[in-house]
Amino acid sequence: MESAPAPETKEPPRQEVRRAALAGLIGTALEQYDFVIYGTASALVFSRLFFPNISPTAGLLASFSAYAVGFCARPLGGFFFSRYGDRLGRKWILVATLTLMGISTMAIGVLPTYETVGVWAPILLVLSRFLQGFGAGAEQSGGATLLTETAAVGRRGRLAALIMTGAAAGTALGAGAWALVQLLPDEQLLSWGWRLVFLSSAFVTVAAYILRRKLKETPVFTEIKAERTAAAAPVREVFRNGKKAVALVTLMTVGLSVQSYTYQVFMASYLKGTVKLDAQTVPEILLVGAIFGGLGAIVLGYLSDLFGRRTVFLGIAGLLLVLPFPTFVALSTGNLALIYLAMIIGFVFACQGGVAVTMSYFPELFGSRYRYAGVTLGREFAAVLGGGFAPLIAVALMGAFDSWVPVAAYMTLAMAVTFAAGLLAPETKDRDLLLPENATDRTLAPTAA
Repeated sequence: MESAPAPETKEPPRQEVRRAALAGLIGTALEQYDFVIYGTASALVFSRLFFPNISPTAGLLASFSAYAVGFCARPLGGFFFSRYGDRLGRKWILVATLTLMGISTMAIGVLPTYETVGVWAPILLVLSRFLQGFGAGAEQSGGATLLTETAAVGRRGRLAALIMTGAAAGTALGAGAWALVQLLPDEQLLSWGWRLVFLSSAFVTVAAYILRRKLKETPVFTEIKAERTAAAAPVREVFRNGKKAVALVTLMTVGLSVQSYTYQVFMASYLKGTVKLDAQTVPEILLVGAIFGGLGAIVLGYLSDLFGRRTVFLGIAGLLLVLPFPTFVALSTGNLALIYLAMIIGFVFACQGGVAVTMSYFPELFGSRYRYAGVTLGREFAAVLGGGFAPLIAVALMGAFDSWVPVAAYMTLAMAVTFAAGLLAPETKDRDLLLPENATDRTLAPTAA
C-alpha cells in the first residue's frame, strides 16, 4: 500500500525556505556544540576538575554519568515543550529551547571546581547539564518538523537533512574549539582554558536567536491553525492515537543514538586512554569526521528524496550492523590514516547520515494534529535508552573486559533493534502532511515508495 501523496501545493517563497534552513541548521549546531564540548570535557578534563578524589577510571565513569544526566532530562524537556509546539507553533518553542540551551552552557563555563567549593562543584555541574538537556529535548525534533513542513514536495529529505549538517557543524566547531585550547599548557587549560570553550557558545546562541525570531510559521501549521484542527492536548493524543508511530520512532532511533554518541564521546576517550594518541590529535580527528559527516547528511537526505526514506534508512542501518568491529580494529592499530578513515565513515553513517534521513522520515510518520509531540517524544525516549548511557556503558564494558569487543557487540546489538524496527516501518516519501492520521494507522507492513 503506498503512502498517500501530498496534494499539489504552492512552493514556499525561497527566502522563507532559506531562512528556515539556516535557522534550523544554526540552532542544531548550537545544540550539538553544547553536547560535544561537554562530552569532550567529560573525556579530557572534568574527572580532574570535578571528581578529583577517586581513581581515573571511576572519575571517567562519574564524568560520563553527569553527561548522561542531560539525556535523562531530554524526555522531560521534550514532554514539556511538545505540549506547546503543536498548539502555539514551531517558531517560539524553538526560540525558547535555544535560549535555555545557550544559557546553561555558558553557566558551565563559570562554575567553581571541586578545589574551590568541594561537593557543590559536581552538584552545580549536574544541574547545569540537566538544564542543558531539558532545553535540547525539543530542539532537533522541532527543527526537523519545521523544515519538513516548510519544504516543497519532493525536496523534504534534502532540506530536513540540513539539521544534521548543522549538527556536524556543531561537532566541528566543538572539536575545533578544543583543538585550540589544547595548545595551551596543561596548567592553563585546567585553570581557565576549558572555560573559554563553554563561554564561546554565546556567539552561536546570539546568531541563532536573531535568525529564529525572524522566522515565519510553517505553511502546514498555518493551515492547520486556520482550519482549527490543531490538537488541544497533543501529548495526550499521541499516547492515545500515536503509540505505534512513537514506538517505531523510538526503536528506529535507539541504535543510531548508541552508535552516534559512542563514536563522538567514548571513542575520544578510547583514542586518548587506550590507543595513547596525543590529546591534541583527538579533537582534530573529530573535526575532520564531522566535516565529512555534514556533507554525507546532505547526500543521504537527497538520496532519500530519490529512492524513498525506508530504502535508504535500511541500507544505512544494515551497514551499521557490522561497522563497529572493523572500526575498532582500525582504531587499535594506532595508524593515523586508518583511524581517520574509520572515524570519517563512522561520522558519515552513524553520527550524521542515518539520522539525517529520519529528519524527514519521522515527521512524515505522524498525522498533522500532534506531529511535533510525536517526533519529540519518540526521539527523546530513545535518547535516554541510547545516547545518554552509551558512553557510560562503553566505559563500563571496557573496564570489565579490558577489550573493545564487548563495546562493538553492544553497538551492533543496539543497531539490530533499529534495523528490525526499520523493516516494520512504512514508506512515507511525499506523504500529505495535512492528513490527520499517522502513516502507521493503516499498516505496519512495508509500503512501496
